[in-house]
Amino acid sequence: MHIILTHEQADFDALASLLGAHLVAEGAIPVLPRKMNRNVRAFLTLYSMELPFMDPRDIPGQPIDQVTLVDTQSMISVRGLKSEAKVQVIDHHPLREELPTSWQVTTAETGATATIFAEILREHDFNLSTIQATLLLLGIYEDTGSLTYTRTTARDLNAASFLLDRGASLEIAADFLNHPLSIQQQELYDRLREKPSSHQIHGHTIIIACGDAQEMDEELSTVAHKLRDLLDPDALFMLVTTRGGVQMIARSNNEDIDVARIADHFGGGGHERAAAALIRDRELEEVCEELLENLKYQVQPAVTVAQIMSRGPQLLSPDTPVQEAAIRMQRFGYEGYPVVAQDPQGKHTILGLLTRRAVDRAISHKLNLNASSLMNAGQVWVYPEDSIEDLQRLMTDSGWGQIPVLNPETQQVIGIVTRTDLLKTLTSQADYPRSPNLANRLEIALPTARLILLKAVARSAHDQRAALYIVGGFVRDLLLDRPSLDFDLVVEGDAIRLAKTLAQDYGGRVTSHARFGTSKWHINNIRTALLEKLAPESEDNSSPKINNTNRSAPRPEDLPDSLDLISARTEFYTYPTALPTIERGSIKLDLHRRDFTINTLALRLDGHHYGQLHDYWGGLNDLNQGLVRVLHSLSFVDDPTRMLRAVRFEQRFKFQIEDRTLELIKDAIPLLERVSGDRIRHELDHILEEDLAYKMLSRLDDLDLLAAIQTKLVWDNWLSERIQEVAETEPEEEWNLDSTGVKLRSWLGYIFLMMRLSPTSARKVAKRLKLSRSLVDEIMAAQQLWQNLPSILAGKTSQIVNRLDLVPPFALYANYLASPDDEGRRLIWEYVFNWRMVGPLTNGHKLRQLGLPPGPAYRNILRTLRDAWLDGKINSTEEENSLLEMLLPKE
Repeated sequence: MHIILTHEQADFDALASLLGAHLVAEGAIPVLPRKMNRNVRAFLTLYSMELPFMDPRDIPGQPIDQVTLVDTQSMISVRGLKSEAKVQVIDHHPLREELPTSWQVTTAETGATATIFAEILREHDFNLSTIQATLLLLGIYEDTGSLTYTRTTARDLNAASFLLDRGASLEIAADFLNHPLSIQQQELYDRLREKPSSHQIHGHTIIIACGDAQEMDEELSTVAHKLRDLLDPDALFMLVTTRGGVQMIARSNNEDIDVARIADHFGGGGHERAAAALIRDRELEEVCEELLENLKYQVQPAVTVAQIMSRGPQLLSPDTPVQEAAIRMQRFGYEGYPVVAQDPQGKHTILGLLTRRAVDRAISHKLNLNASSLMNAGQVWVYPEDSIEDLQRLMTDSGWGQIPVLNPETQQVIGIVTRTDLLKTLTSQADYPRSPNLANRLEIALPTARLILLKAVARSAHDQRAALYIVGGFVRDLLLDRPSLDFDLVVEGDAIRLAKTLAQDYGGRVTSHARFGTSKWHINNIRTALLEKLAPESEDNSSPKINNTNRSAPRPEDLPDSLDLISARTEFYTYPTALPTIERGSIKLDLHRRDFTINTLALRLDGHHYGQLHDYWGGLNDLNQGLVRVLHSLSFVDDPTRMLRAVRFEQRFKFQIEDRTLELIKDAIPLLERVSGDRIRHELDHILEEDLAYKMLSRLDDLDLLAAIQTKLVWDNWLSERIQEVAETEPEEEWNLDSTGVKLRSWLGYIFLMMRLSPTSARKVAKRLKLSRSLVDEIMAAQQLWQNLPSILAGKTSQIVNRLDLVPPFALYANYLASPDDEGRRLIWEYVFNWRMVGPLTNGHKLRQLGLPPGPAYRNILRTLRDAWLDGKINSTEEENSLLEMLLPKE
């Protein structure tokens, strides 16, 4: 008897090969394996009646004298098999060593074993039923990733074409490819994705996911596929404990990582992109440790830096004048030059990189500086034998587009490798490193209504073939797990056109600024109607699905009043402290114009890019290290207010200003004198509204930035305590501080900064910062009250009230917080909450009834009566009437 066998945990290629072998050798019995993948079982549930497969329990009790093994090179145990049985192997995996010499082995370098049988069937012009052709097509599609894996060959494409000609159904195939997980598989998937370990090995990201699956009866390879698609590493190793031992399932996305060789070390096999092994009588932790050690030797760089670098690089000394650097750049055309120091033995110390951009800006600003002042400082280099993955990561982390190559023996710079060199090598990759997908974080962070709106904008952008990004602070805060609801949308295309399309499709109105390529879509008056239009679209199969787990229903009030859309652009400053000149640019250039690397992160939203993180300038690395770093050495020259912002971010996130950035701040401090008061006040407003404003102002003082703004601004512990108290105290409504458009913390901050100054000094500071007239009035009132507060509070109650009645609310509250003793605070508190509400029972109407004509006498009488109540001279209506009778004749 002749039977056909395949491996356990069979996939579609295994099942299709069983069918193909049966069609080629019709008398042979195709025996189903005991375990099959879930999607394979689902296919057989529907179509087994049209297929020739036999359950292993139904094999006739005859001796088996011939076995054909398909899609495997391992013999499967089967009852009745003769020891001298003839064995034939047909497989597409690499040939295994030490197979019995009596076996007849046929292997082919195809993406699937089903391809081999499809070729034989085509050669003999077989007629196939729709289900037979579809099963063979499924075998090819599943093992080649629908013909997208790099191991796919022209033979696979031709075989698929033949099967389609023979009636294979793509509709049926689509139903069983990427089959949904079962409940058991989903539970394992959820456990594994929570704590995968990521390892950088020779420039590759390799993820190992470990877990327990002893109670699981389902196949595991689908879970591994889902994890690989989610985490997108260079290679994934899933190690789970099963009842039979530790099951390893390996998937590779990189031709430099051959998982078949790695699986072979553990007694398994497969091909270079997909392999598996069952390791018996070993503990999971022990297997994991051995795997990590083995990876160090199995994973090798395919291309080294030495193969792509340019030799004989142009080098600059630290004292090279900017004019000389410009001449050399013009002559040789390079975009960046390493700045190095050389010792007497000829060894090089790399100090930094001088870029054409920095040189051009320095010359345009007429700055007579040398290379050490303009360079991007840092000791960044590669060795000739480093991998291009190491180079790519280093370029991303440092932001350098040109990396010196150092000879490890002589310690001399022997070459330079550029971003262009790297891109020419990575022809199949983008010019940014693989980064995490933040789709899940995004959907958790945003309210349902705002998320639906965002996806509608992304669909419209995709329809216009424009890339859409959330950029800047929103992405930074999302990664720091402190998400906000405000975001900027940058369009790599025409933002104004996109805004007009949105208004045309959904309503609202658009305002735009053609020079800057910006637009604002106003939707505050159409929120309810807009949600009614958007909600059905969010259910459309063509749009990215919203994760509805524990998600509330969309509410109109969660939509913003408007949405800002900005065309990607680049900026150039014509002179220091000037406002920028704007030109249309790419997202990469748009991000480069921003202040710090941590604000250069972008989240792409359109099409299948949804959730992709783009990090061109090393922002993610600085975010992880807690560093505030400028993008180039002239950043503070272009915009000195960035110095104030650097301090704000440093203290808010408990980061550190990177060393070179700190040096650049110290060099740029004098430039603050040339910045307008409006721009400085704008930054101070932001600082004073922060919870840690007192730490930010203290840091500004440490860096001499407060004095650079205005010499009269002096910091001390008294100010620190006051500013901190403002952040920690919520004033009661009786203080009347809810003025429209007024920011409580910033107003009180300015008052405290100036209330102890002389009137002349306070006015100088207010003039420098261009404070509003109403705020200046509050400052001067607070200052005057502060000077006279002890004598005022020493008077009678009526005197205190009459004086405090003249003080505006912010000035009064500031003095209350600043009062040096509890008694002073108590008296001001009594005034606000009690005394100022005290008044006489008599009013102007009663005085007129008593025959007193209207005039100044009314105010004098009513004030005298009020003072008497406040000072305890009268305590009843009768006593007030008696006093009134005494006052009337005098008036």
